[in-house]
Amino acid sequence: MRMRGLLERESQSNLEKDEARRGETKEGNRQVRTGKKRGRAMKRRMWLAGVLLALLWATPAKADTGVIIRTTGGLSALQLFCSLPLSPCTIIGALDGTLGQVFLVTTPLDPTVFIGLLGGTVGGLTGFVDAEVNQLLSLIGGLNVVPTPISPTLMQDRSSTAYPAGSTSTAWNSYVNQPAASIVEIQNAQQSFNVTGTGVVVADIDTGVDPTHPVLQPVLVPGDGYDFTRNQPGGSELNDVNPTDFPTYPPQTCTSSSCPSAAQVNQSTAAVLDQSTAAVLDGNGTPKKYAAFGHGTMVMGIIHLVAPTAQLMPLKAFHSDGTASLSDILRAIYYGVQNNANVINMSFDMQTSSTELQKALDYANQQGVICAASAGNDGKAPPPPFLVYPAALQNDVMGVASTTDQDTRSQFSNSGTTIVWVAAPGESIVSTYPFATYAAGWGTSFSAPFVSGGAALLRNLQTGIAQSGAKTATAHAVPLADPNMGNGRLDLCMALGSVTTPSCSQDYSVSATPSTTTITAGQQASFTVSAAPLNGSKQTVTWECMGAPQAATCTVSPSSVTLNGSSQATATVTLTTTARTAATPRLLPRYVPPMRLWVTPVTWFALTVIVLIVGSFGRVPRQRAGLAAVTGLLTVSLCAYSCGYTNNPPGSGSVTLSTLALNPTSVNGGSSSTGTVTLSGAAPSGGAVVNLSSSAPAATVPSSVTVIAGYTSETFTVNTTTVTASTPVTITASYAGVSKTASLTIMPPATAGTPAGSYTLTVTGTSSGVSRSTTVQVVVN
Repeated sequence: MRMRGLLERESQSNLEKDEARRGETKEGNRQVRTGKKRGRAMKRRMWLAGVLLALLWATPAKADTGVIIRTTGGLSALQLFCSLPLSPCTIIGALDGTLGQVFLVTTPLDPTVFIGLLGGTVGGLTGFVDAEVNQLLSLIGGLNVVPTPISPTLMQDRSSTAYPAGSTSTAWNSYVNQPAASIVEIQNAQQSFNVTGTGVVVADIDTGVDPTHPVLQPVLVPGDGYDFTRNQPGGSELNDVNPTDFPTYPPQTCTSSSCPSAAQVNQSTAAVLDQSTAAVLDGNGTPKKYAAFGHGTMVMGIIHLVAPTAQLMPLKAFHSDGTASLSDILRAIYYGVQNNANVINMSFDMQTSSTELQKALDYANQQGVICAASAGNDGKAPPPPFLVYPAALQNDVMGVASTTDQDTRSQFSNSGTTIVWVAAPGESIVSTYPFATYAAGWGTSFSAPFVSGGAALLRNLQTGIAQSGAKTATAHAVPLADPNMGNGRLDLCMALGSVTTPSCSQDYSVSATPSTTTITAGQQASFTVSAAPLNGSKQTVTWECMGAPQAATCTVSPSSVTLNGSSQATATVTLTTTARTAATPRLLPRYVPPMRLWVTPVTWFALTVIVLIVGSFGRVPRQRAGLAAVTGLLTVSLCAYSCGYTNNPPGSGSVTLSTLALNPTSVNGGSSSTGTVTLSGAAPSGGAVVNLSSSAPAATVPSSVTVIAGYTSETFTVNTTTVTASTPVTITASYAGVSKTASLTIMPPATAGTPAGSYTLTVTGTSSGVSRSTTVQVVVN
């Protein structure tokens, strides 16, 4: 516009000069003089415009910058502005759907200069309202991480359960009846108020969904939502997958043998997948290509857990690496509102405010849409206030923090009343995962959908309820000790009960302290489990403990408690482990009488004499053969004596008991030991009868053992029985008035004991068919 004005004025000046040259009148002469002055002014303006244009284009070449623009002039005004040489820009498209006032453009200019031109008084954009740079968001990088090591009992209950109750659809029991479900009272609220989300549409702005997952497929909206990263219908996150990245695609269906435990697939998620598939998802490139893959499927699974008959609208604005642009977030909000979403879940956050994000959510609020968002995973707490968006936009959004199963703030969760309206469980949350499997996640991303699902139940209960009414209802929550956790922890019974006369049936919540402990195999670990009455409950709660490792038992005492309607009732959970004992003791070497030192040279001398005699048989008389025989007999006798042969002639003197020995001296119950009695000399004619006895019934011996005449020792067997603890026994041998004793230790049978590892114990209270669970972590060294 400015350049066109300059050209028009210059043309007028030229006409005036022509008239001056013709010299028609005095008035014409005056116009000539005036025209000369104007001409000089126009030249100066043209020179300044040229300098400004040169400065604008003097910046180094770089990628165009995205700018979000709001204008009441609509598309035509923006097209005219972008056509001017001073303000080059390319219109990408409208962001606000049918409203036609918010657009994304790209420009090679510096964004600050370009936004300044938009609001210029001369040549500016007609109807310009505001503009901001298109931000980049990420789902990755918080403090929420999968614990190491992953519990071997995580998602082990893979039995099928009808869900919703009474339907033909099924899901894993570890998903349907997980501890978080009982903490927020999902089933009690559904049954008491007869609501499951029917007729309500919940949109989730995320990475998309696996549209083939058997749990989610029946409840997806027709067309499966929208993909803003590709500008096409269908919000499938499977489109982000490159099949050649995987050894087998699609991955094979998991079984208990092929996938015995969960495997980490990204920073905050562990999924039941084969190791080769998990390795690709958790380590493909830098930055990781699949760092947020499955995030949307998991979030929608939690919404479905709370409101199983609500329709789900996946709005894919994030890529599998976890990145998204603000422009796609805005498009998703407007799309959701204009396509009949009643609730919008936003499991993401950013630390830079956005005018257009606030206006988009204002629009959603005005149209009666309920919105919830994550409070973030930076572990920040006031003071000073820490703001993340959209959670900080509290007129339009309910910000959600994360709690543990014990109703305390998760260490990774942001907090503060400026961003937290309410809290919900956010640790070890089991949900649906791509490839028809399940995963557990940690983070406020998995807390927000509990509130969004709750909003669907509220909308099912009262069709006219909107953002302000939903906020008021969810503020009826379980109080928490931390004042920075908003109105407390979400309780669906309390929220729904605040908007209607009926209330939930009497119920209770359970918790355990401490939440973790470490012991050594053979020791006990004790926890206190509490049942807290809700709605004046006076039920009797029966306890059960599951998840004890091998060679360990888990008990609860007392086995049941009765609630009084106001106070907690407690019991003690005890995990008893078994020590890893050693194997059966090895046998000691058998006793061999020592060789007499003088025998060896005598024996060698006799052998030498034999060799010489035999060698001279051809030269000596036959009479000498007798000498050889005698010498040989002597040699054999000496050799036998030196090798320990003890068949001595019966003793003629006084022989007594010399020693009693046991080998081994320690055995496992049920094994035997060998006893040896040794006399001071050879047993007399008829043998020596040595009497035997045992001090305890755990070891038995024969009443006596006989040493054969001419021998000095004899053995016997000590038999043992199984014992539960180490048992010492004394064996006694008596002969000729002399007694000897030996000690034997009998050990419990050898066992591998409780293996080392990290274990999750699930303590469940049951009353009137309603079960509530909590978990504790035990590390066994």
